[in-house]
Amino acid sequence: MAGPMGRGGLGPRGFLTDEEKQNMPKVSKELLLRILSYLKPYWFQFILVFVAIILSATVGLLPAIITGRIVDQALTGNDLWFLIRLLLYAFGALMASQIIGVLENYISAWISQKIIYDMKNEMYRHLESMPHSFFTTEKQGDIITRMNTDISGVSTVISGTLSRIISNVATVVTSLIALFSMSWQLAIVGIIVIPFLILPTKSVGKTRYKLLTESQAKNDEMNQVINETLSVSGSMLVKLFTREEKEYERFEKVNSEVTKISLKEQRSGKWFMVIMGMFTQLGPLLIYFAGGLFIIRRWDPTLTVGTITATVALVNRLYRPVESLLNVGVDFTRSLALFTRIFDYLDRPNTIKSPENGLKPDVQDQPIVYDHVAFSYTPEKELLTDVNFTVPGGKTYAIVGPSGSGKSTIVNLIPRLYDVLGGRVTIAGVDVRDFDLTYLRENIGVVTQETYLFNGTILENLQYANENATREDIENACRIANIHDFIMTQPEGYDSEVGNRGLKLSGGEKQRISIARVILKDPKILILDEATSALDSISENAIQDALEAVMKGRTSIIIAHRLSTILKADQILVVADGKIKEQGTHEELLALGGVYRELYETQFRKAIEYEMEKNG
Repeated sequence: MAGPMGRGGLGPRGFLTDEEKQNMPKVSKELLLRILSYLKPYWFQFILVFVAIILSATVGLLPAIITGRIVDQALTGNDLWFLIRLLLYAFGALMASQIIGVLENYISAWISQKIIYDMKNEMYRHLESMPHSFFTTEKQGDIITRMNTDISGVSTVISGTLSRIISNVATVVTSLIALFSMSWQLAIVGIIVIPFLILPTKSVGKTRYKLLTESQAKNDEMNQVINETLSVSGSMLVKLFTREEKEYERFEKVNSEVTKISLKEQRSGKWFMVIMGMFTQLGPLLIYFAGGLFIIRRWDPTLTVGTITATVALVNRLYRPVESLLNVGVDFTRSLALFTRIFDYLDRPNTIKSPENGLKPDVQDQPIVYDHVAFSYTPEKELLTDVNFTVPGGKTYAIVGPSGSGKSTIVNLIPRLYDVLGGRVTIAGVDVRDFDLTYLRENIGVVTQETYLFNGTILENLQYANENATREDIENACRIANIHDFIMTQPEGYDSEVGNRGLKLSGGEKQRISIARVILKDPKILILDEATSALDSISENAIQDALEAVMKGRTSIIIAHRLSTILKADQILVVADGKIKEQGTHEELLALGGVYRELYETQFRKAIEYEMEKNG
């Protein structure tokens, strides 16, 4: 017999966590309408689901009602053929109910997957356009969770929560109509039992949920021990400091606590199942007693044994959906919280947009001007203050300065990875914020210190810059970047896999592929953010001429820590304390005896002496 132990009745589904209670979303008309807007394109399919649920609930009544006729007419009348016919009717009703249920589940799943498809496309498109600052402040794990786990959870809401609520309501309503139409007295007897089934479920469910929460916390602690001590770096540390026994004792203690809590949780569940198993029999027994009393005392001449039997079957059919509907509030709150988390990301403003009718001026050999530029990542601390300088068209400027002085931030303002908070950056006399954003970035090539390669082949990573590049163009770019010969030594050549984030390649190899990628882009403006930092002296010397060839005829800005790279620049900008402190050639800056002289004495000279000593 069906009991009140609906799916998740004792588990966390029936209760809100403390965090969920604190972050309970505010229900509003706007929020509900926004959620329903995702259902709107599939309203016809949803109506089919609703009709299927009503049909399934109605047809599901027939086996119980037919059971009453079997007892009253077929068995009492000794009519075998009528019995067989009724049994076939009951079987047909069961089959029809199941088939309708399968169709309903199929349509619900189709709707939910279509909505997930729409929402993932919308989220990905939105996140693609978010400013760079969003990805530097948000945790990558949170972004992936919103994209995958949260949006995929919508499937449970549509095909699970929503369908279950409608199905349970339909089952309860149709069962109650059938019960009261057969015998209102027996219907009341069956309903009276329901509170005695629900209250213990809630009480024990809270206890078990508390144990489950404790168990989860201890499991997290145990997983932490495992992750720390059995990882590559962790296990080596344990061995080097001979901490095997201590770590085993720590693991054994946590494991013991997990086991004890799990046993308590399982024991509480088993005894409760026994008690509730007894209670689920109480309703039918009371109905049998009341029905028998009515028949024996002749209080209701119309009441039959078949009616009693059918009533018992219908009451059993009533218990599970009633218990499930009691958790509607929790299910509803969690569903709203899911959508609220998704909408939180979708509502994040995109502060760096392409202006309507953005400008597309010619930027070939045009000056880049920083006009009283101010910038900060946080309101508390201004990083750049009144930065002023001009890079003439076609010239190469180097930027040097202490770590954290804002060198990378300065160049990131050109392709609008960030926007200035004061002043302006112009190219060809046009504020970069007035450019068509795609056009602006198409004309800027950037090689960063931390080279990023996608998990694919070398060829695919090179084509990312220019998917229309010919094989000849690609090989020429790689020859200029001094990486072609290395690629050809690989078993698959240009079709060799680089691994996740390019882990199959050395830092210098990745850097040279990155430089070849920018060469393929053929930008008008070139930014090298410590582009040769991952190269050894031999590789750097081999590629220095290539970089000069690439920079020729392009307006270029270099952030460098190697003197050999800096000396190639037309002018050197010295950044310190968020300002341009000095500007000039190498000799001019040394003569000033300021910040550059200090950098030269502490960094560049040591690097030169080290290289000379190593090569000598």
